[in-house]
Amino acid sequence: MVLAMRHGLMPKTLHVDAPSSHVDWSAGSVRLLTEATPWPGGGRPRRAGVSSFGISGTNAHLILEEAEPFEILEEAEPFEILQEPEPFESSQDTPADPAASGQQSPVLPGGVVPWLLSAKTEVALRAQAQRLAGFVADRREVGPVAVGRALAARSVFAHRAVVFGQHRSVLMDGLQALAAGDQAPGVVTGIAGSGRLAAVFSGQGSQRLGMGQGLYEAYPVFAEAFDQVCAHFDQHLERPLREVVAGESRLLDQTMYTQAGLFAVQVALYRLVGSWGVVPQYLAGHSIGELSAAYVAGVWDLADAVAVVAARGRLMQALPAGGAMVALTASDAQAHELIAGHTDLVGVAAVNGPHSTVISGDQDVVLDLAQQWRDGGGKARRLRVSHAFHSPLMEPMLAEFAHVLAEVAWREPTIPVVSGTPGAEVTEPGYWLAHARQAVRYHDAVSALREQGVDVFLELGPDGTLTSMADSETPETGVWLPALRAERDEPQTLLTALAGVHVHGGPVNWPTLLDTNTNRRALELPTYPFQHQRYWPQTAVAGVGDARVLGLGSADHPLLRAAVSLADGDGVLLTGRLSLSAQPWLADHAVLGSVLLAGTAYVELVMYAGDQVGCALVQELTLQTPLVLPEQGGVQVQVWVGDADQDGRRPVNVYSRVEGVEGSWTRHATGVLSPQVARVPAGLGQWPPAGARPVAVDGLYERLADGGYVYGPVFQGLRAVWRAERDVYAEVTLSEHVEADGFGLHPAALDAALHPIGLAGLLDDDETVLPFAWSGVQLHATGASTLRVRLTPADDGGIAVAVFDTAGQPVLTADSLVLRPVTPDQLDAGNAGRDAVTVRGAVDATTRTRSPTPRRRLPNPSGHGTGRLMANYPRSWWPSYQLQTMLSALSRPHTRRARWCWVGSRTGWPMRPRTVPDWW
Repeated sequence: MVLAMRHGLMPKTLHVDAPSSHVDWSAGSVRLLTEATPWPGGGRPRRAGVSSFGISGTNAHLILEEAEPFEILEEAEPFEILQEPEPFESSQDTPADPAASGQQSPVLPGGVVPWLLSAKTEVALRAQAQRLAGFVADRREVGPVAVGRALAARSVFAHRAVVFGQHRSVLMDGLQALAAGDQAPGVVTGIAGSGRLAAVFSGQGSQRLGMGQGLYEAYPVFAEAFDQVCAHFDQHLERPLREVVAGESRLLDQTMYTQAGLFAVQVALYRLVGSWGVVPQYLAGHSIGELSAAYVAGVWDLADAVAVVAARGRLMQALPAGGAMVALTASDAQAHELIAGHTDLVGVAAVNGPHSTVISGDQDVVLDLAQQWRDGGGKARRLRVSHAFHSPLMEPMLAEFAHVLAEVAWREPTIPVVSGTPGAEVTEPGYWLAHARQAVRYHDAVSALREQGVDVFLELGPDGTLTSMADSETPETGVWLPALRAERDEPQTLLTALAGVHVHGGPVNWPTLLDTNTNRRALELPTYPFQHQRYWPQTAVAGVGDARVLGLGSADHPLLRAAVSLADGDGVLLTGRLSLSAQPWLADHAVLGSVLLAGTAYVELVMYAGDQVGCALVQELTLQTPLVLPEQGGVQVQVWVGDADQDGRRPVNVYSRVEGVEGSWTRHATGVLSPQVARVPAGLGQWPPAGARPVAVDGLYERLADGGYVYGPVFQGLRAVWRAERDVYAEVTLSEHVEADGFGLHPAALDAALHPIGLAGLLDDDETVLPFAWSGVQLHATGASTLRVRLTPADDGGIAVAVFDTAGQPVLTADSLVLRPVTPDQLDAGNAGRDAVTVRGAVDATTRTRSPTPRRRLPNPSGHGTGRLMANYPRSWWPSYQLQTMLSALSRPHTRRARWCWVGSRTGWPMRPRTVPDWW
């Protein structure tokens, strides 16, 4: 239907010549299109309904509407014309004149452009940055603004980043740092939380000369709001407020101008960020900052708010000079205890944190109390102020201030204003009267915000005063972002704060900043970097149920589900079931084309069985017959532990039988368990060991596949190898996609620990070998997923194995491991009990490349069963070997039927589904 809209032609219904007689076509305006019909545009938008009827009965109906026409604009923003800048934070240079260069005017002041990236995981976010960096490097004709606009229009996920820059090199450096997981100037990262945002307004003391002037010059919204507030204040002040803020430092430090200037800057800041969609859920303030919060919440209109602020500042300044304020490293209770007996002259002026308070009042008394606090081991610092605010010395102004408060109109706030005083009503004049006299309980206000779920705090004021206070006193309260900082570029600082709000889940309307709400064709950027991960189905083991109902005990092991004590002695029998559906990771261990139970799995089973009978040492374990796991169905497994001899040693055997096949059990391993614990080896020291030479592991698993070992991702755990004289060292990591709980040492991890044997030259020939005999095996610790391994040639021709954790502590040791060659015929013996095999798939002997369909199933080289994923076999090995072994399988008596077989050419020879001997 989209194409029909584009071409203005509705296609006819296929395979229908006449309408069905079973439908009353006259009952409505629906008619069948038996011929193509023109569908011109113009007038109202064209619409179409598309229905989909699922085979399960699910119906979906989608309505399509014609898109509005848009103009394709060619954006000429080549990176080549941009000058190389200084580093992001220190750059004060203005980019090249856009008009002179033919470049579009910068969207943001100074030509700064934000690039927004997000993903569902940190790994995907870094991959997204790498993809974008490659795209930008290859498309130098694409401008930064076009990229920024396209990124701003994308869906947003939890893991977020914003990269700022004026020029190509800055943006590219930021992307590369993000891709590498490094910090860099101009890169803001975070994880979106609840997104609950509070705007907090700073108090007196944060003022500075020229505050807000950078924003005034850059953003008309800020300038308009600032001028509007200043115009109202000019009716109450002797000097124009804008001039005082811009250049009269002496006047700005006077209380009446300080409070008016802070109010004007904070209101303009709030209006500016609000124009970009930053609307907080809560508001709070410190002293005069709380009046700014009340105004923007709608408690007063602008004229009344200015009247209240101007009167407050004027009346405070008119009080006699003197008094003192001292900041203490004391709690609220300690501060009140300190001033007890002097409350007629001194009060607690502020509670800024759990251990940060301010006392204020008569100078002599305050300074004396401060010295007492120092003498007791505390810290005290006098503040530079003109008056003792929030103290008994403020009481002479309260009567006249009450008269001003009585004359203004009060309204309910549209956004909650959170006060530090429980039950406070910001619409009551009495609250603001006490507010000038009593303590600023700012810490309580922040705690109340946290209780409301706020985790992002945007400080609106000339500096990061409240942010610094939070960092030192209550760093756990959330993310604090100052909109401005002294002596920093104001537009860039504000953009950084907005980026912080965005990456932590707060609302920011980036399309408004970047002017994306226009009829431009979006730039096609790299798609999302999906992170592929295996999710093994947690399949319940069929038929096990509650072992107690069957008279069995429960075996707490991933491969063994039940246990029973033997009636004729003190032995024990443990049972389990193995299948590629219940334990999919087993399929990642294939040798000569057959999926085998790894030799290390026998060690794990026997160690667990020994632990049940108090035998921690596997004295001997000989593997007699490989266990080939079937493609379909499962294998029953038994671990039999016999009676103890006079030394406490016990025989142990491991058996299996194909599920659903009547017949005898196959013994795969036999050994001896011992209660005698071997000496715990010394820990591993320096890593890698001194003097060890690294051995390249690149392409290791491809070379192992050439030798017949095909390991899937779970068994590909080898990360690094070193050689030092006779010893071989390795580092192994268990795949994060496999569940290791319940194992002593996961078989895949221990198997990977043996992979360096062939790599480092510990074998004499190129034969395919498997573990044959273990001796002296003992587990020392569980739970390790990253291993450090030492392999040493033993005197009996075997290899001593020592496995340690990353702290160098022993995990498992084996005195000796002896290997022996294995052939496909020997694997056939391990596959006994399966008398009929279906061979299906394709082999092209004329090419040495892999199948173009990477997950196509092909016959196993042994000729038994449907192949696993033969695209994982090395391209140089599987075509010829596969052909030989498949033909060999077809010639065997137990191969009953072949579905299809292609040999000799790309076209192939189709075979009728007949018994193989009839054809062969």
